[in-house]
Amino acid sequence: MLGNMQQQPLLVSSLIEHAARNHPRAELVSRSSEGPLHRTSYGAVAQRARQAANALVRMGIKPGDRVATLAWNGYRHMELYYAVAGMGAVLHTVNPRLFAEQLEYIVNHADDEVVFFDIGFAPLLEQLAPRLPNVKCYVAMTDRQHMPSCVLPKLLCYEEWMGAESADYEWPMLPEDSACALCYTSGTTGNPKGVLYSHRSTVLHAMAACTVDGMGLGAAETALVVVPMFHVNAWGMPYAGAMCGAKLVFPGPALDGASVYALLRDEGVTLALGVPTVWLALFRHVEQEKLRPRAELLLGRVLIGGSAAPGAMIATFAEVFGAEVIHAWGMTELSPLGAVCRLLPRHAALGPAGKMRLREKQGRAVFGVAMKIVDDEDRELARDGKASGRLLVRGPWVAAGYYRGDGGEVLDADGWFDTGDVATIDPDGYMHITDRAKDVIKSGGEWISSIDLENAAMGHPAVAEAAVIGVAHEKWQERPLLVVVLKAGAQASGAELRAHLEGKVASWWLPDDVQFVEQLPHTATGKLQKMKLREMFRDYRLPA
Repeated sequence: MLGNMQQQPLLVSSLIEHAARNHPRAELVSRSSEGPLHRTSYGAVAQRARQAANALVRMGIKPGDRVATLAWNGYRHMELYYAVAGMGAVLHTVNPRLFAEQLEYIVNHADDEVVFFDIGFAPLLEQLAPRLPNVKCYVAMTDRQHMPSCVLPKLLCYEEWMGAESADYEWPMLPEDSACALCYTSGTTGNPKGVLYSHRSTVLHAMAACTVDGMGLGAAETALVVVPMFHVNAWGMPYAGAMCGAKLVFPGPALDGASVYALLRDEGVTLALGVPTVWLALFRHVEQEKLRPRAELLLGRVLIGGSAAPGAMIATFAEVFGAEVIHAWGMTELSPLGAVCRLLPRHAALGPAGKMRLREKQGRAVFGVAMKIVDDEDRELARDGKASGRLLVRGPWVAAGYYRGDGGEVLDADGWFDTGDVATIDPDGYMHITDRAKDVIKSGGEWISSIDLENAAMGHPAVAEAAVIGVAHEKWQERPLLVVVLKAGAQASGAELRAHLEGKVASWWLPDDVQFVEQLPHTATGKLQKMKLREMFRDYRLPA
């Protein structure tokens, strides 16, 4: 027997129309590529998205066509999120921080028809355009006054392209499993692989983000979206914001500590979202300028994902900013939200050290995502907080495969996706990533968590960044090497850092050596590149 409920497809266009009807005056503030701050509203974004949809149709874009963006976080990018997906095409957000060869591969692999770009990326596209034979048109996301002087095929001005169109557009009633967005992940071996999101998965993910035990987003929040809109759709914030009416603040290309701090202060930001490397720059600015964040900011929560948040970072936000860090975990293949770390009521009785141990975990699965850990024989392991194994997930916003079938079958017989992470899960469901499967250090038959070692090292006041890799050892197979970037003007010896780690990790985890470098290699999304680090130390030998 079927229920007597209406069958309404879950569509991205319904989010912006809901916003236009129910919170049209809620603000969106953007640092524009042209420089000044720009203020708009959900109502205006909805109107301009309909104009842009008409312009896409006039351009010849059809349902299923891929439309690329090479852009920072801003209101025009937000308009395209809804215009492209809403009219049935697929928004392909391209990461401009990738190498030119990777960008060429991704745009050609996606078979993008059009590329929309922020004016700062004009020189990059001039270099790439001759190698992008399928791109029929380029649109500079600016007005006529700020058009870049560049040579690109069929170059259009965004404001003229969409400004001449009518805002009278009826969003098509698409099947909810139609593709709406495409992101490529470099977290796999070989060439980047595309993850193709559906309207249904995107709307369900936005609902999860708005729940109290998800991101807790609501109409009372002012959210600074530092995580890029080209990185897993800014963790779904452009969709979740429209769903609940939160004020969104987009930093554009200005991600330096001073610019981020100014937006936090001037816009009354209550929630900020970003990867750890962004917050390190903010900390340096606050320290150098002797600022008083507790007195000047309204910041209450900081959502950190992408990489593990070190305990020292969690403590700095609490002590210097008066803000609670909420650890989150996910990946491109999960849209990205998988787990959020929030303390339970009974944890109020824990002391500071006990609470910190919980906050450093990646958190409990949000409703919609099931997770388990398994051993090398695929046997499920105990959720006791001690057993460590490969982390598997499944759910309605978890990828079932990669775009164009790359990578072959990625699910097991029961529909589980292997994340490539090694983790523990405790009896309360708190999941703790101990390593990437490819980065785990196996010493004398036992695993050493490089992430736990890195987080402990970050607690030293002289350390700006830390990374741990395994290096060959004649007796133990592998031993940990700690690689450190010191803060500007700070000094510390290897012996001092080893002494700092004593008592914080098991004695046999202590690194056999410490090496100091000026900077660590990062991916385009701010994650440590352990593969490149291992290449840097390919000829390194541990001291006898």
